Amino acid sequence: MAIWKKPFTLDSLNLTSKNTLVEHLGIEYCAFDDDSLTATMPVEARTHQPLGMLHGGASVVLAETLGSLAGNLCVNENKYCVGLDINANHIRPMRSGIVKGRTTPIHLGATTQVWQIEITDERDRLVCTSRITMAVMKHKKIDS
Repeated sequence: MAIWKKPFTLDSLNLTSKNTLVEHLGIEYCAFDDDSLTATMPVEARTHQPLGMLHGGASVVLAETLGSLAGNLCVNENKYCVGLDINANHIRPMRSGIVKGRTTPIHLGATTQVWQIEITDERDRLVCTSRITMAVMKHKKIDS
């Protein structure tokens, strides 16, 4: 059974990136199934650190993008999610190509969520592993 509580398509997800850091870094959503969301990011000048390797911060942006969007897709319309904490372990350097991030839930609670993000290279080797904790918030009613 799917964890998603809001309808979406890959096209609708990619439209949310317009004029954001996500678009600037070239992150594109490319797949989803009942309990995961996947996106790609190029390893190039936009995502390099000064030594010409994938910047760890760019990997964290990919991880947070995936965990945050996935978290918000699995809460009802009267709720939203914001990041509380993120960590990342950078395993393998990359100088070029494309990385793929895939997020899956570890915990989907009423007040918190925890998501695991695995970022791999084009040969499916682990580049970075990350975990994000999300706070589940309720939209406040606006008095008219």
